[in-house]
Parts: sequence; C-alpha cells; structure tokens
Amino acid sequence: MEKALEQYGAPIYVRKQIVHNTHVVKSLEERGAVFVEETEEAPEGAIVVFSAHGVSPAVHEEAARRRLKTIDATCPLVTKVHNEAKRFASQDYDILLIGHEGHEEVEGTAGEAPDHIQLVDGLNSVGAIQVKDPRRLVWLSQTTLSVDETIETVARLRERFPDLIDPPSDDICYATQNRQVAVKEIAALAQLVIVVGSENSSNSKRLVEVALDHGADASYLVDDASFIKDEWLDGVTTVGVTSGASVPEDLVADVLGHLALHGFNDVEEVESIEESVRFALPHELRKDLRAVNV
Repeated sequence: MEKALEQYGAPIYVRKQIVHNTHVVKSLEERGAVFVEETEEAPEGAIVVFSAHGVSPAVHEEAARRRLKTIDATCPLVTKVHNEAKRFASQDYDILLIGHEGHEEVEGTAGEAPDHIQLVDGLNSVGAIQVKDPRRLVWLSQTTLSVDETIETVARLRERFPDLIDPPSDDICYATQNRQVAVKEIAALAQLVIVVGSENSSNSKRLVEVALDHGADASYLVDDASFIKDEWLDGVTTVGVTSGASVPEDLVADVLGHLALHGFNDVEEVESIEESVRFALPHELRKDLRAVNV
C-alpha cells in the first residue's frame, strides 16, 4: 500500500482492511487510502487493492465489469489454499474448510469452489457435516487458526471420516504457527501475557487463547500500550509480550516502554524459530514500478 500510494498517488481504494490492524489502517487512511467493504463503493475506473485475506473469483469479475484497476495483495499463503481448493474441486473431492464463519479469508476460499466446500467452524460443527463420498474427502484450513485446535478438529473429523485426506502441505501461516510456539514457551514462565493486536485479528486472538491454555494466569489483547490497565500488573513479577502477525514493531516497543515505566526493566527475548521468509510485491505493482524505472 505504501508503494502503491507513492506510485499512483491518492486516493487508492482498499476492499476490506488490508490487514487486520487498526493502527496500520489508520496510518494508511492518513496517507490517502480509502477502505471500503465492497468494490461497488469505489468509483468506476479507480485503483482498488484486494486485502491480504484474499477474495473470491466473483469479486475479481465484479471489479473487471466496473473497469477497476486492481492490485491483488492476497498473501501468497492464502493463495496456496485457494489453489488447493480449485485443484481438489476439479477432481470432484468434497472439501472441509476449517475456519471461522464470516472471516474474509474463509469467504474468499469458499468462493473458489462453492459447490464443493463446507465450512467446519469448531468441534461442535463436525457432527452436522454431510458428504457425497467419504472416500473422496479432503480438509483445508484458514491460515490464522490455532494449531492445536485445528489438530483437534481434524482428529474429530477423522473419527467420522477415516479416509479424510490431509492437504499436501500445512495451510496455517508460518508466522501464526511460530508465534503460537513462542507463546507456549513464555506462558509457562509468565503470570501475565500481553498480546499486541486488534480485536478483529484472528491470529492475535488465538495467541491469547494459547497463552491461557499453556500456563499464564491472565492474558489480554491490546491495540497499543494505552490499553494496558495498571491493575493487570498488580502482584505480577513476570510479563510475557507478543504480537499478532500484522502488528508494526513500534507498537510492541511502546508496550515494552510502558512496562519499563512500571518496573519491568529486564527484557529477555524468546525466539523459538528464526523467520527468513520474504514476499514480493504484487505483480501488478511490480510491473508499473519497472515501467517507471526503465
């Protein structure tokens, strides 16, 4: 989005939130981004960015009808799940999509093969699943789920459908998994775990749940340091801090600074897994940037 605003100037329209973080959205709005719920809210011929969570083919078709210039900023890990859905649907598999009803990523993935996909939203929904052929059945998942809950859901599904096929590779985002692994480690050491992230961020909310499940006495989700309540710190000697996958580093630094003012000066970093993955800019934007630099 920053590169697009530099390249094209404002306004640039964004369907949904580019990532689920209120500070990122606000900072981009201040620079000229306009966030809309649907592409029909953008003027005909405008530039529209599709968010990291992905969109269905119907959204692409609607954008083409309205002559919108689109930049597809779908996370490549989400695109991988879309491609898996299309491939299994073309082979006439029923697809059980584990995820949260109403989440943008789930809506985009389901739109790739609506006649083949059923949503599995938690353990309680497993019993209602009906399939054409239990021998041609595969599961996929939203990329931002709890790893442990997903494993449990798959196990329950496999009790009903022993021939259930796994996806060719893990669907849950590496950044989501790595943070959950790290939170398990710090939750065992900390009485309180503070997760920096927004309320509509699925992966951030899962970190709170993981912390509570693995030893923390309390865990809270905060958008920034101003959300921290002094009473949370009463009687606490060790605080764990982590953040959702889309949270700017300066927000984490502000939380650490706030805690330092309350006597938590010694900071120990826990890095369970070193991350080295990098993603390229969307190809539409890369093409226009190359044209300018020729």
